[in-house]
Amino acid sequence: MIGKNTIKLIKSLALKKYRTKEKLFLVEGDKLVTEVINSQLIISQLLVTLQFRENYEIDLKNIENILEVDSATLKKASLLQNPQNSIAICRLPNKRELPPKLNNSLSVFLDGIQDPGNLGTIIRICDWFGIENIFASPDTVDLYNPKVIQASMGSFNRIAFYECSFNTIHKIAKESSTPIFGAFMDGANIYTETLPQNTLLVMGNEGKGIRKDVEELIDRRISIPNLSTNASKAESLNVSVATAIICSEFKRAL
Repeated sequence: MIGKNTIKLIKSLALKKYRTKEKLFLVEGDKLVTEVINSQLIISQLLVTLQFRENYEIDLKNIENILEVDSATLKKASLLQNPQNSIAICRLPNKRELPPKLNNSLSVFLDGIQDPGNLGTIIRICDWFGIENIFASPDTVDLYNPKVIQASMGSFNRIAFYECSFNTIHKIAKESSTPIFGAFMDGANIYTETLPQNTLLVMGNEGKGIRKDVEELIDRRISIPNLSTNASKAESLNVSVATAIICSEFKRAL
């Protein structure tokens, strides 16, 4: 059994201020939990049902404490509407130091992404396309938000994620001779543009796009053309969908 304090702790980790205070974050769902068990992350507390123990091998090397609970108790503690058989309370890893230079490949900078589902999906997209580095402005939603973790489907643990100002990454990009592309509604057609392998791609906020001071430092503006013939066509694409299309084009151009 787990006490009320543990349940209270789990519930509190939905909020960034408590994740920061406790230096902990939450991972739920059997697939995600098995991934963190087999990663380098330290698990402070692992809550599992008997069913989980029977179905998955548990490597104890990075687990500080493991508790077996029943399904009713797990549901009471969970942040999910339909929890599975495990909850991992993980220790926040140390903040990554920024690389001195960008490598000869595509990197992404996120300028104020607010929706955790979008961020998690973008992380998953970058993992799919082999994009190793994501840089994000300080006002981007927290990487360790439980909804980001869920939407990333484990990819959060395979991508190097850095929080920094655009001015900082702009300086690194320039010192690395890396051009900076930005996604805009009025940019050049991505399907006809020459897309270099070494690029920093900037994706903007869901409602406001790329902020003005960042826009002024972008080298090339690109856009996904709206090919609809419908008079009442869609005004824009979801930022995670747009990221997937643009990353696909950059990788296709290799």
